Amino acid sequence: MTDIREALEHHIDTLAPTLVALRGEAEHLTAWGTHLADKLDGGARLLAAGNGGSAAEAQHLTAELVGRFEGERRAFSALSLHAESSSVTAISNDYGYDQVFARQVRGHARPGDIVFLLSTSGNSKNLLLAAEAARECGAVSWAITGEAPNPLVSVVDDHIALPGRSSNVQEAQLVAVHLICRAFDLRVAEIDAAAARPAARPLAEVAK
Repeated sequence: MTDIREALEHHIDTLAPTLVALRGEAEHLTAWGTHLADKLDGGARLLAAGNGGSAAEAQHLTAELVGRFEGERRAFSALSLHAESSSVTAISNDYGYDQVFARQVRGHARPGDIVFLLSTSGNSKNLLLAAEAARECGAVSWAITGEAPNPLVSVVDDHIALPGRSSNVQEAQLVAVHLICRAFDLRVAEIDAAAARPAARPLAEVAK
């Protein structure tokens, strides 16, 4: 049991430098969140993708945007490409798994949209091709990856690369997603206040 406890404590210890690096990206994440709010408020959409645990974090982001993060606000357009199960299996079967996201980006993305890619390695071919497809469509591509240099950071328009083990980077991705959402919500509140839009009613009132 002592060895197991020490392994867990070591895991927490190795997470700390990754979070310190993420803290250093606070201004970067603020810019992403506010820009995302401006774009989605103007009718753009977010397309997100990842593999494995990174897919879960990407889907977490889209759920927060379509649903809500903290407090009431309008719904916004955001899709997780890996969650489109029929498209994923059809494209994989017909074109190969490397094309599973790129094909969807070409189908959904429009100029001004944002394609958000998460990867702990930065090596996934399907994400590299998705970034290339985004550029072809006139969409902007962002990525959060593990330590740079890696192939994905070289093909996206903007990136945040975090040091650490794969599991620690994946954990930091969730924190990054929440920071983006917080900046997003604050910017949406500014936009709505400037437009004198009424705030969304609390859920308790809607249920009455």
